[in-house]
Amino acid sequence: MKQHLKVVLLLLLCLTGCKPSETVVIRWGSDAEGGAPYIFRDPNNSANYLGYEVELAQALGQKLGKPMEFVQNEFKELTNGLKRGDYQLALNGIEATPDRAAQFRLSRPYYVYQQQLVTRKGDTRFASLEDCLKKNAIVGTMEETAADRILNARNIQKKLYNGPTDAYRDLELGRIDAVLLDQPMAVTYAKPNPKLQFAGPPFAKGYYVIVLRKEDEAFAGKVDQALQELWNDGSLQRIYEKWNLWNDDQQELNKPQDVAGEANKPYQMFGEGGYLKLLWEGAKVTIRIAVLSMLLAIIIGLPIALMRLYGSRPLQFISIAYVEFFRGIPVLFLLYVLYYGVPQIGNLVVLLLGEDYRNYGPEFVAILAFGLNYAAYEAEVYRAGLSAVPKGQWEAAAALGMPKRLTFRRIILPQAMRSILPPMTNDFVALFKDTSLVSAISLVELSKQFQILSKPANQYLEIGLATATLYLLMSVPLGWLARHLEKKWAKTH
Repeated sequence: MKQHLKVVLLLLLCLTGCKPSETVVIRWGSDAEGGAPYIFRDPNNSANYLGYEVELAQALGQKLGKPMEFVQNEFKELTNGLKRGDYQLALNGIEATPDRAAQFRLSRPYYVYQQQLVTRKGDTRFASLEDCLKKNAIVGTMEETAADRILNARNIQKKLYNGPTDAYRDLELGRIDAVLLDQPMAVTYAKPNPKLQFAGPPFAKGYYVIVLRKEDEAFAGKVDQALQELWNDGSLQRIYEKWNLWNDDQQELNKPQDVAGEANKPYQMFGEGGYLKLLWEGAKVTIRIAVLSMLLAIIIGLPIALMRLYGSRPLQFISIAYVEFFRGIPVLFLLYVLYYGVPQIGNLVVLLLGEDYRNYGPEFVAILAFGLNYAAYEAEVYRAGLSAVPKGQWEAAAALGMPKRLTFRRIILPQAMRSILPPMTNDFVALFKDTSLVSAISLVELSKQFQILSKPANQYLEIGLATATLYLLMSVPLGWLARHLEKKWAKTH
């Protein structure tokens, strides 16, 4: 029996790609979604990755005497993957911040960057962050970056993105006023774009580091030594020159830098800056999106169901096509298409809507996306409930001379609502949780606010319990209301 168990475990190890205790490769975590110049898919061969950090990782592997194996992970989850042991190091333009230094072992710096403010071409309103503050500009940036910390420190309105391409695209479309990101991203995406311009000189110098676990000090020491050797033999300079990233600031890499500093203090629960107040702000966004989306879904779902049940063949086909289409595509995909894809056909949208689609913010897009998606599910709920009403009800009403429309409104629909309400309530609760997806289009709702607050000071449990409580306070009363209405309607029908 034990031998069989060993065989099964070995098979599982092989299938899941787990390695034995002896490390034969060095696994490095990164996010290819972030794009150039860090790491991105080779346009000529999608099986390969390109980027200066890909070449840096390969050079590191040669110095360390082991091959490097890339592991994909979302940028904001790279350090969590490192904690879990998914890889030995994280390498993805990760800035040396006090919060990271408090939780992880940071390598010696391998790149010196500065911040670069970018605006639309010809826009002279914002030449500095001071102008952005005075003129209430909305500045785009990426979460958990040095730029994010700078905007927070100066109380400048910001909009968070998962990657640089989305931020610069929104700037180009006029949805935000400026973008503040690290120089490598600005040089790669903004400088070649004729619709964008650099606003002022670069500022706020910082360092990119490799992040490792604190318990891997011996391995971290080898990584530091390998980085020093890559500097000494000119490999770093050759890589950076190839990607147009070399500048005089890189001379600082010749000597180790103190990149620790003072970490963020834990958030307090109460007070002006307490995390409960910030979580409540996120909860209000969640409530607005969930309630308005559900209302839209209920309004759209009923006529779709009626077309399916009582319409002509063309109307039935349209109803079925709508339901199958929106049930068949992920709502996250729909969010991306409506928010980032539709503006690319702007002239058509202006013609249909009568105004520029870009005037509609991400919250409108989120409500529209969830409303269209959930309408497909509510249409099926309506259809099942209406079909459950005995046909004899129609016949009895017709015998009394009651018109079909009045019969439906006064007799059929009220009876159907008793069976429609429970699944509709379940969908509403599910919608509350699905609103976490709207962070993909830079909306900060409850779960996104939890991520923003919990990571810097590593307060996952404390802030997580408060977040879960808010979700329960929003969803549990819905169940109570549904049960109350079911009992009430059962007595009256």
